[in-house]
Amino acid sequence: MAFPGAKRWLLLGIALAILASYLSPQFNRYYLGVIIDVGIAIILATSLNLINGHTGQFSLGHAGFMAVGGFFSAWVSLHAGASVDAVWYFPLVLIAGGLLAAAVGLLVGVPSLRLRGDYLAIVTLGFGEIIRVVAQNTEAIGAASGLKGIPKLTNLGWTFGFAAISVYAISALVNSTYGRAFIAVHDDEIAAESNGIDTTRTKVIAFVTGAFFAGIAGGLYAHHKQFLSPTGFDWLKSIDIVVMVILGGMGRTAGVIAAAILLTLMPEFLREFSEYRMIIYALLIILLMLLRPAGLFAINLKRRRHS
Repeated sequence: MAFPGAKRWLLLGIALAILASYLSPQFNRYYLGVIIDVGIAIILATSLNLINGHTGQFSLGHAGFMAVGGFFSAWVSLHAGASVDAVWYFPLVLIAGGLLAAAVGLLVGVPSLRLRGDYLAIVTLGFGEIIRVVAQNTEAIGAASGLKGIPKLTNLGWTFGFAAISVYAISALVNSTYGRAFIAVHDDEIAAESNGIDTTRTKVIAFVTGAFFAGIAGGLYAHHKQFLSPTGFDWLKSIDIVVMVILGGMGRTAGVIAAAILLTLMPEFLREFSEYRMIIYALLIILLMLLRPAGLFAINLKRRRHS
């Protein structure tokens, strides 16, 4: 059963995103860029939460799918002559990037999702690195020097509009009758198989869906930064997204969103300590994990279980 008032929250989120896009020219450009980064992080963390949190797998290749969507959507924009005025064109470019990322996710998921645990993590990490190396050697997308001159099409409206859609779509999928299979696979894969659930198919569906939204996030990122380098999608980028999911609480959508916001804003607050910024950032993550090992919403989860 879907969470109550989901469609109202979706419509409210889209309406606020459209309003924010009209007001964005009045914002400071630096802060506006940080807010857009937050929206992209929410899409990435929520999509990975479907795989790692709700389905109980452990993927370390999410940045690879982000790269596929980002490079492909940017390439289409550059070669098809997209402009800022083409309002109808940009979402099609993003969806095209998402669909290609989903197709790559299917190719990766079918053979690898028969594995479990650490083996799956190693395989997805390898596939993520393969995608990065392929991008680094493909002249059509700039190869090692990166892809330049991408049109500036991403704004608050598109970013948070797609963030609202991704949160709604994934939450509705997980809370549907069909989505119960994800939870069953997460809780006990052997028991799920014995009850007639095709666990490999279930995991592949979660993997492909997560890859689709990661591809859309990559497209938003490309048209926000206006430059893409393969080095920006290495395994460390995947680790950043995994940390958001773990810190927010595996399978906890609200917690994952909170963690995505926190971990995106935290480095910005620490810019005054530029030489020690990443050390302080890492120490704060360690502290948060020690104090909230089950995630930011661990207390709420316990209360729900006892209620």
